Amino acid sequence: MSLRTPPLSGVHEEAGASMTDFGGWEMPVEFESIREEHATVRSAVGKFDVSHMGEVTVDGPEAERLTQRLTTNDVAALDPGEAQYAAITDGDGVMLDDTVVYRLPAEADDEFLFVPNAGHDEEMAERWTSHREQWGLDATVTNRTTEYAMIALQGPDAPDLLAERTDIRLAEMDRFGVERGPVAGVDSLVARTGYTGERGFEILCPWDAAETVWTALECPPCGLGARDTLRLEMGFLLSGQDFDPEDEPRTPYEAGIGWTVKLDTEFVGRDALEQQDAEGITEKLVGIELVDRGIPRHGYEVQTPDGESIGHVTSGTMSPTLGEAIALAYLPVEYRDPGTSLRVVVRGEPKKARTRAPPFIDR
Repeated sequence: MSLRTPPLSGVHEEAGASMTDFGGWEMPVEFESIREEHATVRSAVGKFDVSHMGEVTVDGPEAERLTQRLTTNDVAALDPGEAQYAAITDGDGVMLDDTVVYRLPAEADDEFLFVPNAGHDEEMAERWTSHREQWGLDATVTNRTTEYAMIALQGPDAPDLLAERTDIRLAEMDRFGVERGPVAGVDSLVARTGYTGERGFEILCPWDAAETVWTALECPPCGLGARDTLRLEMGFLLSGQDFDPEDEPRTPYEAGIGWTVKLDTEFVGRDALEQQDAEGITEKLVGIELVDRGIPRHGYEVQTPDGESIGHVTSGTMSPTLGEAIALAYLPVEYRDPGTSLRVVVRGEPKKARTRAPPFIDR
């Protein structure tokens, strides 16, 4: 099966980007180097092509009710121009995906837009459609992933740079706010969101206008390699690694995002999560830092100092900001307190490590 390509594919090739398969998309993993791109975002501003993320719109008289019943957060609490982070769970409370749900500005064509992770757009559009039919709700569900490009502008200098290309009042936007307006003359949705921990925006523009917007944002391009190290320093989840319904089945409480679960709303998986909330969890995603030299990687075993296996790494890297090896892992709750001694088996050799509460850096 051939890989899907973003609208900026040709631009990335001309820039000499190294490409990789991510969620069925051919995406740039780095342009210059992951370390340089990471540092650029932490200290100034960089731009990411994230057009592999899905975009599904929901409109109609019962769009709110449908989206409320399929996500864990409180969709009804959103005013136009606001967004929220949420989980999408099955009947057992296991996370199928995490997403950002936007209640679009009043002048937008649709009422709601949610963003599934790469490669999940068709699955989630079908999930919304099938439940709409099952529940007999009046809502229109449209997969617009190949209609929108998404560009993330991230870093402390992002507001100043974007302000040169739009008349949207960026300084008045709250975190998780979304506005509609021109960016480099292109009608766009601009959200104050991101996956790096830095100030920044995510811009949704028409697929065919992606190059116009990308070129107008005059800052270094960054690949998904830097995006991964940036998000890991913040302890943000990566779908398919830190949770996966088949390979890493986890609930929001286990994954550390229990704050996105609103048990006073009705959604698929609510009863199972209410029970887990009452009974407590036995394992939780925790941060780890290595004391010995080595880099923890996905799948590496985590042990007690006595050599007892207690878990495995879901995400790990050498933090470019800290110069330290960091990781996320699911461990029994008795090991979650910061400073607890552990071992991470790196290439067959147990390395001294300790737990550390994410985020790993202050932002």
